[in-house]
Amino acid sequence: MLNVATESAASRPVPPTETAEAAVVDTRYADYKIIRRNGAVVGFAPNKIAIAVTKAFIAVQGGQAAASARIRELVESITNQVTAALMRRTPNGGTFHIEDIQDQVELALMRSGEHEVARSYVLYREKRTQERAAQKAAGVPEVTLHVIEDGVKKPLDTARLAGLLADACAGLGDNVRAEPIMHTVLRDLYDGVPMAEVEKALVLAARSMIEQDPAYSQVTARLLLVSIRHEVLGETVTQAEMGARYAEYFPAYIKKGIAAELLDEKLAQFDLARLSAVLDADRDYQFGYLGLQTLYDRYFLHIEESRIELPQAFFMRVAMGLAINEVDREARAIEFYQVLSSFDFMSSTPTLFNAGTQHSQLSSCYLTTVTDDLDGIYQAIKENAMLQKYAGGLGNDWT
Repeated sequence: MLNVATESAASRPVPPTETAEAAVVDTRYADYKIIRRNGAVVGFAPNKIAIAVTKAFIAVQGGQAAASARIRELVESITNQVTAALMRRTPNGGTFHIEDIQDQVELALMRSGEHEVARSYVLYREKRTQERAAQKAAGVPEVTLHVIEDGVKKPLDTARLAGLLADACAGLGDNVRAEPIMHTVLRDLYDGVPMAEVEKALVLAARSMIEQDPAYSQVTARLLLVSIRHEVLGETVTQAEMGARYAEYFPAYIKKGIAAELLDEKLAQFDLARLSAVLDADRDYQFGYLGLQTLYDRYFLHIEESRIELPQAFFMRVAMGLAINEVDREARAIEFYQVLSSFDFMSSTPTLFNAGTQHSQLSSCYLTTVTDDLDGIYQAIKENAMLQKYAGGLGNDWT
């Protein structure tokens, strides 16, 4: 039992992190949300963490802890540690489950050497977990989650999620299991979540398990593919369906890229049906998470921040750009595609960025001589800026 000396907090157990309802949400954290156990979504407020940690100290050390300068400094330090750990996970905003925050509080307490407080906090959480399990066994109904897809609110299709996870984990060994990922995702969702956020939650849940087994890097990459395909194609497409979908999508992608003035008009002169038939959807599964995430972040073409390229279309676009002046350009493009998409060879960054686009700058480095006059110096600065715009490396001779 956790005894507290003050009358106002007498015999009160260590509270969970979400108890301080009156806390005000800091506008610096407006892009971060917390999912409570009942599925409600509330704003992220670090001062709630501080209040909960303070109560944890009071529950162990008595009411005098609240007036202690040392405890106040410790509470501030622990709150900052917890907040920083969460921000590192999703620096551009995101959603955390209340359990994630409490896990970080436990860790920060132990790292601060406050093992007695940490122990009482752990015991309180375990007690509450048992109480919730008892309620569930007694038949307390669970909340049905709904998602928003194509503007329509519908019940979450857990069988569909299970199928995506089964595909992502297939063939990666007995140590790679879909169940822990599914558990984490369902825990972290809230009612009315957009389907795109569900797919992101799958990626985050799998990514958190890479430290346990490196094979989860491929699981994470496969789930990221689900999200990318949804963004590009406008719907969730399984791996089994992608062979046919690539053939349908590729000619439309070339036309769309040309219309958006992203791709060279000469690409439309290729035999797109012949090239589409070569695209190998199975090679999408060669990626690890970091490689695919890098392609998504930096290399795939987009229109108003919405990606229009899938991995095999990206490799074929580069191959077409390299073969654009060949006599038998389709044959050469297919040869280039085969070595690129199989990872037997990989072009440099400028080539991957620019091949097949309206700015086909493929060189990795430029060496220039700067003349010894103002016109020459400023002209060189301008040329350097233009070359760097399209990913060219620079070397200037100033002698």
